[in-house]
Amino acid sequence: MSVYKNEKTGNWYAIFRYTDWQGKRKQKKKEGFKTKKEAQNYEREFLLKETSTPEMTFNSLVELYMEDIKTRVRKNTFENKENIINTKVLPYFKDKPINTITASDVRRWQNNLIKENYKNTYIKTIHNQLSAIFNYAMRYHNLSGNPAREAGSVGKKKADRVSFWTVEEFKQAIQYIDKHDYITKISLEVLFWTGMRQGELYALTLKDIDFNNRIISISKSLSVLSNGEILISKPKTETSERTVEIPKFLNDNIKEFIDRHIGSFKQNERIFNTTKSNLSRKINRISEKANLKKIRVHDLRHSHASMLIDLGFPPIMVKERLGHQNIETTLETYSHLYKSKNKELMDKLEFLNE
Repeated sequence: MSVYKNEKTGNWYAIFRYTDWQGKRKQKKKEGFKTKKEAQNYEREFLLKETSTPEMTFNSLVELYMEDIKTRVRKNTFENKENIINTKVLPYFKDKPINTITASDVRRWQNNLIKENYKNTYIKTIHNQLSAIFNYAMRYHNLSGNPAREAGSVGKKKADRVSFWTVEEFKQAIQYIDKHDYITKISLEVLFWTGMRQGELYALTLKDIDFNNRIISISKSLSVLSNGEILISKPKTETSERTVEIPKFLNDNIKEFIDRHIGSFKQNERIFNTTKSNLSRKINRISEKANLKKIRVHDLRHSHASMLIDLGFPPIMVKERLGHQNIETTLETYSHLYKSKNKELMDKLEFLNE
């Protein structure tokens, strides 16, 4: 170990040579350690990371994993992953060498998550993230197995039931919006009658709307990072880039909103200049005033899908309108709504036999 004491400051430092991933010999120096052991541990861990050995700590593995995916996922996706890892995963495993983490350790961690009473879908998301880190270690850092996979999954991929408003409930809710709160009214109307995602709504500009043919083109999505930075990027998946036809009344409502309350502005300026938190507060308040069940803003998307299913449209049309990546997503999310159509199907068969 190449560690030394700085006699002037009393701190320790490590200085050593290593071979990087390109085969080049380099020198590394790190100062500011309070003890000799801290400096030695730093050197040891650094070399373990460079040689991709499974003896490195979980914390070192996470550093490599985050560095690897940072340029491969969207900024908001990276931030979400980082938050989950830092708050729900690292506190439990950070100091353990990755080749000593067992399925039993993961089971104990899972049990702690369950005790926190998180939603099953959130627990599933957290567990999947841990499993993804171990998969990365197996593929690139010589880990022999994935203890998260061996421990078994936990949580649920989809909620048991989606929440939504019927058309009648939505029309009732709209009546309780402040008559001067034009942005909330038109935002909720667009979300309900098109089924688009919130980020897709916030990113819409004037050039995205063809009023003559009553078509909205969805080609981007807006998200806000924790530092307040507004990020506009491509939608969630390739199939999310789509065109959505809208009824005449909604087309007229959007045009009237722009003409009366926004006025003259550039083609690339955003129309729906509101936020997720603002709409969430408004929809909670509306739910209370109208005595309706509370739903999230995202549930307006489910409301649109429910409406289409109730009107008898097939899953493929729901998939295309919502921009799902595959039909399985549509069926998994709304299968229980299609089951409710069985009685209607039986009634029609009985009618044909008369």
